[in-house]
Amino acid sequence: MGRVLCVANQKGGVGKTTTAVSLAVALAKAGLRTLLVDLDPQCNATTGMGLKPTRVHPLTMNTPLRLGALGTSDPHLHVLPGSRTFRDIETLSQPNASQARQLRENLGRGFSSYDFVLLDCPPSLGHLTKMALASSTEVFIPIQCEYFAMEGLAQMIEVIRQIIEHSTHRLEFGGILLTMYDHTLELTQEVDREVREFFGEIVYDTVIPRDVAVSEAPSHGKSVIDYAPRARGARAYVELCMEVLERE
Repeated sequence: MGRVLCVANQKGGVGKTTTAVSLAVALAKAGLRTLLVDLDPQCNATTGMGLKPTRVHPLTMNTPLRLGALGTSDPHLHVLPGSRTFRDIETLSQPNASQARQLRENLGRGFSSYDFVLLDCPPSLGHLTKMALASSTEVFIPIQCEYFAMEGLAQMIEVIRQIIEHSTHRLEFGGILLTMYDHTLELTQEVDREVREFFGEIVYDTVIPRDVAVSEAPSHGKSVIDYAPRARGARAYVELCMEVLERE
């Protein structure tokens, strides 16, 4: 099995889905077999790739994931679409022990054919996010360069620590990514300094700048790399992809 990255943060609006989509596209363009899994009921990763949410989430069916994965314009990239159906959302989010075990088994099947699997989680520390963490090899945390960047991060790290200690799986800290970075703001510099002083080497050297192209891309059903390949945000995600590969 390849690397399974759980892209998670309990706070919304930090660039989590944008990072999952853009990194998945960059990895695929590097020739790596990549699967993007949309676990967020908002289905933004699905629509951000120009696809439609499915009526029944593949994870709720007892079938191999490859049967539910959709192809994209890049032959190396597949997407497991999300679902907005209330029944599916309820099934995926309920902390029922036997159901959770079945979902984890469904989630784990089919990963062996991919070099990278990216799980885009909802902005919470609920059952679905914990299930995704327990099914991953690495946790990838985007945080916004704003005043409340550190708020709640300690709680999330505690949840990750508990999963690492109590799970038989090999979950590790993959890294922390600074997003919406504006080097002209003193606040951005302060957040950058605090995060790197506290977390050290697990913080990626690459930062994702504020870039209107990054915000516009999802409305066109594309990643910023395909929508505006020369934009600062696109270049940053390509650099992030290279850094992720170097940390292998």
